[in-house]
Amino acid sequence: MTMTGEACIPFTYVLNDRLSILAVDDDPIQREFCAVYLAGPQADVTTAASAEEGLALLETTAFGVALVDVDMPGINGIEMVRRLRADRRFDDLPVMVITGREDVLSIDEAYAAGATSFMCKPVNWRLLGHQIRFMVRAHRALAAA
Repeated sequence: MTMTGEACIPFTYVLNDRLSILAVDDDPIQREFCAVYLAGPQADVTTAASAEEGLALLETTAFGVALVDVDMPGINGIEMVRRLRADRRFDDLPVMVITGREDVLSIDEAYAAGATSFMCKPVNWRLLGHQIRFMVRAHRALAAA
């Protein structure tokens, strides 16, 4: 039950399909929140503390979606998205950029790099779950068309 007395609807991602999520963020608290709020019966969450670590994981593990922070030391999130989009192996990987930036330039830069979606911090975890579900469904529908 919610505080208003309404029943909570159990959350599912993409029907009953399993989903493997890669969350890349240099902030350990954000990584922990991703692991806690997004993991569930249908979803596994793997976290990476840097773009370099995320790119290395993508070389060895298949993920259904990637969540990428922008401001990280070393390779930033925008450059990570550019590298993913330059590699045909990741054409089917939906990528959401999640950042504390909400200026027009940051939004445009993320989409120009190849982001599938964009979300501002602080993260509304319930909304993020729904946006992931929509992004994956839309990406799969486009690939099937």
